[in-house]
Amino acid sequence: MIVQSTEIPRRYQAVTRENIKKLAVWSRLSPELQEAVMVVSAVLPFRTNTYVIDELIDWDRVPDDPMYQLTFPQRGMLTARQYDRMAGLVLGGAPREETQRAANEIRFQLSPHPAGQLTHNRPYLDGERLDGVQHKYRETVLFFPSQGQTCHAYCTFCFRWAQFVGISDLRFASREVDKLIRYLKQHPEVSDVLFTGGDPMVMKARTLAAYIEPLLTPELEHIRNIRIGTKAVAYWPHRFVSDPDSDEVLRLFDKIVASGRHLAVMGHYNHPVELSSPIAREAIRRIRATGANIRMQSPVVRHVNDDADAWAELWRTGVQLGMIPYYMFVERDTGARHYFELPLVRVWEIYREAYNQVSGLARNVRGPSMSAFQGKVRILGVTEIGADPVFILEFLQARQPELVRIPFFARYDPEATWFDQLQPYRESDRPFFEERPKQVLDALVELTA
Repeated sequence: MIVQSTEIPRRYQAVTRENIKKLAVWSRLSPELQEAVMVVSAVLPFRTNTYVIDELIDWDRVPDDPMYQLTFPQRGMLTARQYDRMAGLVLGGAPREETQRAANEIRFQLSPHPAGQLTHNRPYLDGERLDGVQHKYRETVLFFPSQGQTCHAYCTFCFRWAQFVGISDLRFASREVDKLIRYLKQHPEVSDVLFTGGDPMVMKARTLAAYIEPLLTPELEHIRNIRIGTKAVAYWPHRFVSDPDSDEVLRLFDKIVASGRHLAVMGHYNHPVELSSPIAREAIRRIRATGANIRMQSPVVRHVNDDADAWAELWRTGVQLGMIPYYMFVERDTGARHYFELPLVRVWEIYREAYNQVSGLARNVRGPSMSAFQGKVRILGVTEIGADPVFILEFLQARQPELVRIPFFARYDPEATWFDQLQPYRESDRPFFEERPKQVLDALVELTA
């Protein structure tokens, strides 16, 4: 049953580099910070809203405030050479075409689609590449609805930043739900469909329903779980409370649950402050009242949540509000990774320190996990074999399912920040690291032909 929404005025608006100067907060930024916003946002996407600005950012702590770091571009997101080049163009009034060309050159240096997303995750339907779909793991298909390929606000670390920079060749998107249905009918091993983006919750309720409702038919009874990846729960909770069609959204959630499917709202929560406002908590209550579960996930991000106490508070508060701590990720190898990443050993220490502060209800959280080419690699810890320090690892998901949940070892590297920087400890560990180079090469040749 849907509880009627509380009347809260819809007064929060989108903020981009085109209108940021009109806001009062612009004058609170130093000239150096203003310059960084304008220069870096010419390369990496910038979008926020006045809910984030008014309710989540502590302006007395800027630029060190976590939510400011999470949503406003920072100078360090570009290398010194990249920044100086773009500053010369942006501040020097260069023609738009020249600025865009330079920005694109930098973007292609930033690994826009890591882990085989373009080369290996895109499936085929009747011999043709299926756009807007990824199928990396046997049980789960990702679908990118065209109208959901933006967000209420962009995270500065976002590993899907390439969706938002206007380069069509880098963008996953599809309006063709009929092709998705045909693909799913041909693949009865698939039990989960994840709607992702961008953010599907930027779509109107009727548009979202047009994508989801066809999955609820008896012909697709093997689809047991519907997932919706969203940051709206944190950046625009009004979507579930006071937007004109928020009740319609929740009726759709009711319908999914009534069909016998499990509905999982994959809530991207990066910091406990995102749970602090009354409307954020009301959004959680209303979503849960439909029978949907909210699962919390985030990477560890330097400058934002590289603090065990923040993670422990996030998980404790989430559990108190009825949510499920699900994943702690390692910051992915894309975009401005040099600014946000941490050594793997430090991420593991943060996980362990936070885990030790919470009760068993929060201890089902999995991590730290790297979504590498081979699969989701979990860091189990650091130990010694003889006199050699090593990482203990396992796959939570893998392209080769037979490798899942088998512990393996990597040589300890205190500076490593991603799986591809690690080396197998023993010869018997080598299969866990293999990328099958010929397949990668063949796929790249096909992509660029």
